[in-house]
Amino acid sequence: MNICVFLSAADLDERYTAPAREFAGLLGKAGHTLVWGGSDTGLMRVVADGVEEAGGRLVGVTVDFLAHKARPNTDQMVVAGDLAERKALLLAKSDAIVVMVGGTGTLDEATEILELKKHGKHSKPVVLLNTAGFYDGLKAQFHRMETEGFLPIPLTDLVFFADDGATTLAFLESRLS
Repeated sequence: MNICVFLSAADLDERYTAPAREFAGLLGKAGHTLVWGGSDTGLMRVVADGVEEAGGRLVGVTVDFLAHKARPNTDQMVVAGDLAERKALLLAKSDAIVVMVGGTGTLDEATEILELKKHGKHSKPVVLLNTAGFYDGLKAQFHRMETEGFLPIPLTDLVFFADDGATTLAFLESRLS
C-alpha cells in the first residue's frame, strides 16, 4: 500500500518524534511505501528514516523551491513545479492519506484532500493521527461542522481520527485489504 503522510518538516520534541518514529516503523515492517513531501528535515526525516530502516520504500514529491532539502537516495523523487501540483501528485501516488502533526502547510494539504473527498474526487481513506491531542480543536470543529449541516456527508465517511500509529495502520489496512 502507498501511504501518503502529510506532516511537518520542523524539528520537534520527543512528544511528536517518538510516535512518528513508531508509526514509520509499523509502515516499513508491513511492507508499505511512504509517499511524502520528500524533505530530509524535521519530522519528515524522522518518518522517512523509520520507514527505510524497517524495510519500506520511499517516494518523495518535493517542490522546486524546496528541492535543495529533498532526501537523497529515495526509491523515487519527483519535483513538482508548485504546491498545487505537489498535492495532486501526492494524492495520485497514494492509496491512503495520513495527516500527522504540522503547521499551515500540513493543514492546507489536509483540508484540500478532505474537500476533494467531500466532492467525490477521490475515495481514499484519510486518517488524522492525533498525536498528543494535537488535532483535538480541529476534531471539535469538524464535529460542529457536521452538527450544524456544513458537511454533506457523515464525518465518519470523510475522516477517521486515531490517537496512535497502530490504530491508524489497522484502520487503513482494514479499508484497503
